[in-house]
Amino acid sequence: MKTRPLGRTGIDLPILSFGASSLGAEFRSISLDEAMLSTRTALDLGMNFIDTSPFYGRGMSEIMLGLGLKGIPRDSYLLGTKLGRYSDIHFDFSAKRVAESIHVSLQRLGTDHLDVLLLHDVEFVSLPQIWEETLPAVLKLKEQGKVRAIGFSCYPLKTFHTVLDHVEDQIDCVLAYNRYTLQNTSFTEDLLPRLEAKGIGAMNAGPFSARLLTQAELPVWLKEPENVKAAARAAASHCAARGTDIAKLALQFSCEHPGLATTVAGSANPANIRKWAEWLEEPIDRELLAEVLAIFDPVRNIGHVEGLPENN
Repeated sequence: MKTRPLGRTGIDLPILSFGASSLGAEFRSISLDEAMLSTRTALDLGMNFIDTSPFYGRGMSEIMLGLGLKGIPRDSYLLGTKLGRYSDIHFDFSAKRVAESIHVSLQRLGTDHLDVLLLHDVEFVSLPQIWEETLPAVLKLKEQGKVRAIGFSCYPLKTFHTVLDHVEDQIDCVLAYNRYTLQNTSFTEDLLPRLEAKGIGAMNAGPFSARLLTQAELPVWLKEPENVKAAARAAASHCAARGTDIAKLALQFSCEHPGLATTVAGSANPANIRKWAEWLEEPIDRELLAEVLAIFDPVRNIGHVEGLPENN
């Protein structure tokens, strides 16, 4: 698996990383054997950065991942988790919770340090707390050697810029999801130039945009507007008619951008993980890519509202 540097951190990430949200049974019930086999399959294929959060499965992802990593040398993989979001309605970015959250996460994951720590979905709280209270507490963890690189994640572009206005000289990386896909490339157009100018690492997640860019039935909770969903169905049908799964094109596209250190995708199905690695070994069908991008052009970069209204 090819790697790229994460900004100026000295950390090199695989172009495709393993997202462990599925290990928290976010989408279906899974067994411990599935969790362990999925984790080891990802590592065997070079996806040696694993991204999780106490939000995924309300702690179950970290627990299952910790069990899956038992017996694997710590220096053979990179590990990232998050803090601040603990359920759909529970957000706590207080300094007190920072220390508590990391203590619990390290215990669950069976490690004494994290390679990456992100403040999770900061758009759901009053933003001044992030730079006035949360970040100082996280910087202490970094000074103590518990964390190598720190940053934040969110969805609204406005939130990214507002937080960066106050923290861009103190953080190492950011993670955006559903913002560099076949349908939405706002991450690289709007944010990446600013990040690169400061040496801040850019991580991408959600190449399939919550199943939008797959052949699967769209979930009822998908927040994208109907015109975006219609374009995605048309693009998927077009790929199928050409004998290709749109998910393959979506993954290849997201992982190809040289300015993104990694793209995070998750599954508790080892067969899916092996298939993704195989896809990345194949060249992109440039003609098909141009046709699909043309289908998405009328709805390009159209997203949805996430978090507090004032943060959008």
